Amino acid sequence: MSSDKYNHTEVENRIYSYWVKNELFKPKKNKKKFSIVIPPPNVTGSLHMGHALNNSIQDLLTRYHRMNNFETLWQPGTDHAGIATQALVEKKLEKDGINKKDLGRDNFIKKVWEWKSQYGDIILNQLKKLGCSCDWSRNAFTMDDNLSDSVLRVFVELHKKKIIYKSKKLVNWDTVLKTAISDLEVDQREVNSKLYYIKYPINGTNEFITIATTRPETMLGDTAVAVNPKDKRFKKYKNKDVDLPLVDRKIKIIFDNYADPEQGTGAVKITPAHDFNDYDVGQRNKLQIINIFTEDGKINNNCPKKYQGLDRFEARKLILEDLKNLNLFVKEENIKNKVPYGDRSNSVIEPYLTEQWFADAKKLSIKAKKIVKSKRTNFFPENWSKTYFQWMNNIEPWCISRQLWWGHQIPAWYGPDKKIFVALNEKEAKQSAKKFYKKDVELKRDPDVLDTWFSSGLWPFATLGWNAKDPYLKKFYPTSVLVTGFDIIFFWVARMIMFGMEFIKKEPFKDIYVHALVRDEKGQKMSKSKGNVIDPLDLIEKYSADALRFTLLSMASPGRDVKLSEERVKGNRNFLNKLWNVNNFLLHNKCDIKNAKKAPKAKININKWIYSELVQTKLTVEKNIKGYRFDEAARNAYQFVWHSYCDWYLELSKTILNSNNKKDIKETKEIASYVFKEILVLLHPFIPFITEEIWLKNKLDNSNKDYLMYSNWVSGKPKKEKFTDVENIIDFITEIRSFKNELSISPGSYVDISLSNISNKNKSFFVKNDTVIKRLGRITNFTDKDQNKPSASLVIKGSVFKLYFEQNVDLNLIKENLLSKQTKYQAEMDKISSRLMNKDFVKRAPKHIVDQEKSNYNNLENDIKKISTTVKNL
Repeated sequence: MSSDKYNHTEVENRIYSYWVKNELFKPKKNKKKFSIVIPPPNVTGSLHMGHALNNSIQDLLTRYHRMNNFETLWQPGTDHAGIATQALVEKKLEKDGINKKDLGRDNFIKKVWEWKSQYGDIILNQLKKLGCSCDWSRNAFTMDDNLSDSVLRVFVELHKKKIIYKSKKLVNWDTVLKTAISDLEVDQREVNSKLYYIKYPINGTNEFITIATTRPETMLGDTAVAVNPKDKRFKKYKNKDVDLPLVDRKIKIIFDNYADPEQGTGAVKITPAHDFNDYDVGQRNKLQIINIFTEDGKINNNCPKKYQGLDRFEARKLILEDLKNLNLFVKEENIKNKVPYGDRSNSVIEPYLTEQWFADAKKLSIKAKKIVKSKRTNFFPENWSKTYFQWMNNIEPWCISRQLWWGHQIPAWYGPDKKIFVALNEKEAKQSAKKFYKKDVELKRDPDVLDTWFSSGLWPFATLGWNAKDPYLKKFYPTSVLVTGFDIIFFWVARMIMFGMEFIKKEPFKDIYVHALVRDEKGQKMSKSKGNVIDPLDLIEKYSADALRFTLLSMASPGRDVKLSEERVKGNRNFLNKLWNVNNFLLHNKCDIKNAKKAPKAKININKWIYSELVQTKLTVEKNIKGYRFDEAARNAYQFVWHSYCDWYLELSKTILNSNNKKDIKETKEIASYVFKEILVLLHPFIPFITEEIWLKNKLDNSNKDYLMYSNWVSGKPKKEKFTDVENIIDFITEIRSFKNELSISPGSYVDISLSNISNKNKSFFVKNDTVIKRLGRITNFTDKDQNKPSASLVIKGSVFKLYFEQNVDLNLIKENLLSKQTKYQAEMDKISSRLMNKDFVKRAPKHIVDQEKSNYNNLENDIKKISTTVKNL
């Protein structure tokens, strides 16, 4: 006998240990293959709701295929997260009074590895709490030897193909982390700023040209002022120079189409070293490039002594003061503009001229675009392919070097004259250098490391052992599907496709399923500052991993963000309890679930009906899983289990189980057991812990290792048989219950029903099913005579039934209450209507608020119609 209540805290760790002990996550040989690689979480990470959704979907797909005769691999691992990890370890050392520079590179890296061995598995253990069935024996880390060797090999080969090169260019520079970052790591934020108007004196005259800028400190690096060739206001300044204020330097006035006569004053200061557009203007007009910043964002020695060593924002204040004193400051305006911030450091990014390593992403993108165009790789939902192509068609050179210590050090060595030797290791680099210089020379390795996204771009084939000649690569590549968030389509997905096509000549995955964001219940993005972050681990502890998984999966609708509320998770815990109670009910009624191996032949209508519903549900759920409609699959499974099986079948079967007909009792017990066993199979990919616990409680794996994880889904097609009687019973009782609810009459109260207005054919249906309808419908008698009791008429499928209630039911009061409710609803509808008619409200209110108002209006309208019908029937 099973315990009365399901205790997830006691069950989940024990069940997970059982899975691991029996090595159930490892691929089991089969002809059909299914593989999926985990988007590697940062080694510094902690499980958030996005991870929970992403990995619940991956686990559902993995378990479903494992149960359906696929040799299944879910490849796990973590990312070394260069910037994040280095920053975290640096902070930790600073607390202990240790400076990174004093330690030196090698000792610092040792400290990072120490940190990784202590904390690096936290995120993986949290994924296990969620129930993730990855093959942990293959767990990978982007800094593992095998993966690191793959990274070096890719770099060397791309350098040989001239796809990787070194160049001095303007890059996005993070002054806090003191490293270059890629365009994708820059967060363009709209902020309140000031636009400053400054007069630049025209050399040799008393005239001025006025420019407008949001960054006055960069004027120290100006090398020109640009005006539009078509702008008549400035024609008189042809071949003139301006005296750059504060710097004592003459700069040209140039005529370039970049200057927009409609913007600001029409004249633009040009700082080629600190603005991407200005850099292009500088290249076109052969302007001098003057860098004015140090790598930590301070004013450098190329500027007047007065400003040297000042932070860029301190320098801004002083420069504005000095301009005012010289009467060169005109005015300032409050504006909103976009300012680039580093997504890791949260500091303002500076365009900065520096020598970096680049990958020619345009070349790499050619095959990567073709593979998606030819539909060998498909996005779900399909509209994400447009986003993919938009980026790919406008792709820029990718800056792949980072000024960090933690990461894959670039395999390039410099000779005495700075000649570069790229090789897999120092030995090979020295051999190349000896050939070139005709003697042994000392080489110095490039100190920079590669962008983290470079190594994670190799993830699908590097983890399958590309560099180690692992047979898994041939077996599981291309992988079947990638499950990812939309925010890393460019960072990661596009780069995996590029590298996969370049090195394996095959797409890394057949399908890409892009899931939405998890927001709070009001549709707001979760953030610490708003205080609306929901911790998945808290919900797992409170309500179980299964309840959280089922909630997320049931809300994973394509293209629609998940609005998560704790109440939904709580509601799905009730679903688990329902399942647990059903098992107890079956055991109490001596149903033999253990030996329910094959579907018994059913003769009784309700047994045939539930088996047909099971097969139909299985087909629908399967179709929806294959079509990446996880929300629909969860809804189909839930509807079948809660409503068809628990609410109706088990209730209908009680009439048989409480009868004296041994033959019917035997058949019903067998069918109830078989269908419940198949329910455990059907629900296992969604809610693995409770289904496994019930499976084991029924000793279903004792004899021949009949593991739930390898149990095939029920086969067969539903018979084209109509179950009119069963459906009519369900419809009739549903209408009675619903009517009582509308009248606010207790669902447990009994009624008499007059059948005087229905046909003889319909009467025979009630005679035949008298016992079950009376029991489930709480009906005392079916009668042909009128009674002296409060009554109401109810139309069900065209037939009129008169319901007689107990004497204490006051129908006049009920009618009054309903009409009062109707008036209240109408008033609410009128308020919503006036809001929706207000153009200002519709224009200014957030879309989700307007949608909610429209939905509320429709619901109230339906409620009013229902009340009108009910009042008429009284």
